[in-house]
Amino acid sequence: MQPAPKIPLNNGVLMDQVGFGTYKVPSQDAAGLCREALTAGYRHVDTAALYGNEAGVGEAVRGFVADGGAKRSDVFVTSKVWNTDQGYDTTLQAFDASMSRLGLDYLDLYLIHWPCPQRGEYVNTYRALEELYASGRVRAIGVSNFQPAHLEQLLEATGIVPAVNQIELHPWLQQDQLRSLHQRLGIQTVAWSPLGRGAVLADPVVLRIAAELNRTPAQVILRWHLDSGNVVIPKASTPERIAGNLDVFSFELSDEQRAAISGLDRGQRSGSHPDEVN
Repeated sequence: MQPAPKIPLNNGVLMDQVGFGTYKVPSQDAAGLCREALTAGYRHVDTAALYGNEAGVGEAVRGFVADGGAKRSDVFVTSKVWNTDQGYDTTLQAFDASMSRLGLDYLDLYLIHWPCPQRGEYVNTYRALEELYASGRVRAIGVSNFQPAHLEQLLEATGIVPAVNQIELHPWLQQDQLRSLHQRLGIQTVAWSPLGRGAVLADPVVLRIAAELNRTPAQVILRWHLDSGNVVIPKASTPERIAGNLDVFSFELSDEQRAAISGLDRGQRSGSHPDEVN
């Protein structure tokens, strides 16, 4: 199986274009599933304080490295500060708690999980991330679920352009305006829920293309993401699906197939709107 290509972030740090997502992975299953993903060839794992599984993710990464599966520098680990910990001092404390659970010496990417605009703390929270970046404890910093207005305020008030904005993104919710802003600013788009929480797998257009290519609907959608320049972090809970989500580099979409998927946008979210999460 071909390894995922590495995408350079705006500070030169490399991130694998396909990662293993762990949202709603139970804490007791996280170590085993992450180890399965690392064994299958993933070198990018996404977690968060909210998910309650940082300890299992850290256990899998440490064990895989100790067993000679990869160097620590080859495994990209992301975590996120939760909404109730926003603020300068509380973010630094939350980071320490995450690192204690992960058991790692440094983190590759640390994100603000949601902007929470009514709290009004995301600028102070990001200043804490800048401090962590300056100290070398984090290799890159960024945000998640930020809309254009949030990004613009952040850039006016702080000094480091986020390396990443992790957003809900799939064929039914393509967020073209936001992705165009990312491209202009040098922010990498990372797609959470890249399969629309499974709903898009049953779209007739996706099913047709999957049949034409003798691939799964998930593989077709993930390939579309990669062709669009997105980083994807699909979750899977069986060895077959974990492997299948990474096996997306041995086939290509035609221009017609790619355009057909791009024509599915309906602005339909499977999660919350960022302006409404506080």
